[in-house]
Amino acid sequence: MTRFTGLPDRRFVVVEELIWEVGREGSGALITVPAGFVFDVSIPPGARWVFDPSDPAYLKASAVHDRLLIERWDRVTAGAVFHEILRTQDISLIRRLVMWLAVSLWRYR
Repeated sequence: MTRFTGLPDRRFVVVEELIWEVGREGSGALITVPAGFVFDVSIPPGARWVFDPSDPAYLKASAVHDRLLIERWDRVTAGAVFHEILRTQDISLIRRLVMWLAVSLWRYR
């Protein structure tokens, strides 16, 4: 299990390297999030009563998503990977869809 440490400013840091395989097992499409990578769980203040930004179930998806954006993946594709990871964390369909829409459409122009 990947470990994360919370920072005072509501961001998190990856404690040990995180490797995620996109798509089916054996695809070879690996995303590496290095130890020390700092990321946030961007949940608007008004939605924090429903989505707790420090919920460990969201951290892996958020770390990989933020890493993909730094690697210049487009928002929609990074959002699809985010959704895939949330599914593996047993997040309900409605929560996944709301979160996927938020990360995919945020700053959309």
